[in-house]
Amino acid sequence: MKKQFEAIIQHIGEDITRPGLVDTPERAAKALEFLTSGYNQSLDEIVNNALFPAEANDMIIVKDIELYSMCEHHMLPFIGKAHVGYIPTGQVLGLSKIARIVDMFSRRLQIQEQLTSQIAQSISEVTDASGVAVVIEAKHLCMMMRGVEKQNSSMRTSAMLGMFRKNASTRNEFLSLIR
Repeated sequence: MKKQFEAIIQHIGEDITRPGLVDTPERAAKALEFLTSGYNQSLDEIVNNALFPAEANDMIIVKDIELYSMCEHHMLPFIGKAHVGYIPTGQVLGLSKIARIVDMFSRRLQIQEQLTSQIAQSISEVTDASGVAVVIEAKHLCMMMRGVEKQNSSMRTSAMLGMFRKNASTRNEFLSLIR
C-alpha cells in the first residue's frame, strides 16, 4: 500500500522527497489499515462469549457511542454517534461489546444506511433480543469538503427490529430516551 500512496502523492504533483512527505506513504498506509481494521474482526471474536444470564426484560440503551467511518464512495470520513437499544430475553450482552460491534462495522468502507442495519442485525443475532433499535447521526466530509459543501448538514438513520418495529410505544420510548 505504501507504493500506491507514493504514486498518488506524485500524481497530484507533489515531490515525494520533500521532507514533510518522505514518510507520508508509510504513515498513510498504516492509517488506512487502522481505519479499515473492521475487516479483520468477526462478530464471534468481538462478543467473545460475553453474554450473561439476566432476568431483565426492560429496554437497555447505550447512547452517544462515537463512531468514525469512511464512505465507500469517496473514501472520506464520516463522523458521528450511534445510539443502540435492545430488549433482552434471558441474557444481556457485555456493555463494552456494543461499542465494539459499532467499531467493527464502522472500521470498514461503508454507507451509513448499511452500517446502521449491520449493527442492529448483529446485536439481534447475538442476543436473540425481542427488539433492537439503532440510530446513527453523522456528518459526512464527502458532503462538507467537496460536492455541495454543506457544513451544517448531518444524516440520521435508524434500524428498528422486532418490538421496536412492531410497537409504536416501545419505539417512541427509545427515541425519547436518546434525545
